[in-house]
Amino acid sequence: MTQTAHSDNEARRTLELLGPAPENWVPERPGIDHNVFIVGGGQTGCAFAFALRRAGIGRVSVIDAAADASKAGVWLNRARMNKLRTPKSLVGPEGGLPGLGFQAWYEARFGAASYREIDRIPRERWADYLAWYREFLAIPIRYATRLVRIEPVDGHFRLHLEVNGSARVETARKVLLCNGVAGNGGAFVPRELARLPASLVAHTSQAIDFAALRGKSVAVLGGAASAFDAAATALEAGAANVHLFVRRATLAAVPVSRARAYPGAYDNYFDLPDALRWAQALRFKRSGSAAPLDSIERVTRFPNFHLHLNAQWGAAREAAGHIAAEVSGETFEFDFAIAGTGYFIDPSARPELADFASQIRLWRDQYTPPAHDSDEGLGAHPYLGSALEYLEKVAGRAPYLKDIHVYNPAGFVSAGVPVGDVPSMKRDIPAVVRRISRDLFLADLASHTERLAAYVAADFNESAYASSVWQREASSA
Repeated sequence: MTQTAHSDNEARRTLELLGPAPENWVPERPGIDHNVFIVGGGQTGCAFAFALRRAGIGRVSVIDAAADASKAGVWLNRARMNKLRTPKSLVGPEGGLPGLGFQAWYEARFGAASYREIDRIPRERWADYLAWYREFLAIPIRYATRLVRIEPVDGHFRLHLEVNGSARVETARKVLLCNGVAGNGGAFVPRELARLPASLVAHTSQAIDFAALRGKSVAVLGGAASAFDAAATALEAGAANVHLFVRRATLAAVPVSRARAYPGAYDNYFDLPDALRWAQALRFKRSGSAAPLDSIERVTRFPNFHLHLNAQWGAAREAAGHIAAEVSGETFEFDFAIAGTGYFIDPSARPELADFASQIRLWRDQYTPPAHDSDEGLGAHPYLGSALEYLEKVAGRAPYLKDIHVYNPAGFVSAGVPVGDVPSMKRDIPAVVRRISRDLFLADLASHTERLAAYVAADFNESAYASSVWQREASSA
C-alpha cells in the first residue's frame, strides 16, 4: 500500500469513527433554492461546506468566480510567499478531526521526519492539501459563477448571478461571504500609482506576468509581507533591479497580535469591551504588519535589491512608456510599479452589497474612540456579531442583515484575527455553523414542533417482558 493510499484510508477511518453525516433536517420552503449560499470556493468555503454537512444542514451551494479549480483561491495564483505565515500546528479546515488535517496528509506523503523538519507549511504543499481535502470530501464547487447582487426579499435573498457569462437568479435563506481579502472593499492603490496607465502598474492582488519583468527596473510600494514577496518574485524572475519603498522609518518587526494569541483571549474575544477591541486593532495598525524574516532575507540576498525607508512618493507620471517618480527629493525611472499596499474596507464599494450597504452597522457607528485614537480606516469595518453576521445600523430597518455572515478580513476589528486565514478557523467556523443551525431551526419552529410531537412507534410490546413480571402470591386463609 502506498503512503498516499494509507493517508486516504486513515481519513476514511476518521469519517467512519465520526459516523455518517446526518440527513438534512431543514424543512423545504417553496421558492427557496438553497438553505445556505457560500460565496467563495477556497479553503474556507470548502471548510464551511463540510461543517454544514456534518451539522445536518442540506441544500448548501458553493460558488466561485474562477473558471476552474486550478484558478480558484490565492495559493497557486496571487500568493507569492514560499511558506505560509502561520504556524504549521494551527487547526485548519479539518475542524478538529486530525485524520483530515494537514499533518496527517503531509506525513503520509513525505514522512513524519519531513514534517518535523519544516518550520512552516510550504505554500504549494498547502495548495496540494486543499485540493485533496476538496476532492476527498467531495465538496461540489460551481465554478465560473459570480455573485452580482444580493437582493433582500421577504424572509430570504434573491441572488443575481453571472454563470458562464449568462444572468441567472437563485434564492437562499443564508449567505456566507468567504470571498477573500477584498470581499468587503477592494485593493488599495495609492493615488500616485492610480493615475498611471494600467499597463505600468499592478496591485499584488492581481495576476502579474513576472517573466515580462526580466531585465526591467521595478518599483514596489509597501512594507508588509505581500510587498516583499512581490519584490522577491520579480528578482527571481530576473528583474534588473527592484526598489522597495516603505513609508515607515524602520520595518515593522514586532508581531503584536501574539500578545492575544492564547485561548482565553482568542475564545472570548467577542465578549471584550468595544474599547479594548478597538485598542487592539489600533495597536496592530500602528505597529504595522511584520513580514516574516525569511521574506526579508529572500530579497536582501540580491545585490540589485534596494530598500527605501521613510520614503513617500510624490509626483509620478508616464514618460515615454516608463514611470518617472519623485520620491523624498530623488528622481527615479521605472519600467513597472507594484502596489503591495493592502486593501481598504468599505461595504458600499461592493456592487453585490449595494442594496443595503448603507444599513450595515460599522465600527464608527458603534464606538467613538478618544480623539487621539480615531482612525477612519478601522471605523469603516463592519461591526459584526459573534457569528460574524452583519448588524443593523438602525434597529428594525434591515433585520435580514443577520442572515449574511462575513468570513473575510472585514471582520478583523470585531474578531481580533485575520478572518478567513487559518487562525480564524478553529473558533469562527463552528460559531457560524451553530448560529446558522439555530436560526434555521427557530425560523421553522412550527414545523419542528409538529415533528417533535410526531407519533413514534414502540420498539416492542408487553409480550417481550410479560413472562418476567412478578406475580404476588395469594395470601393463605
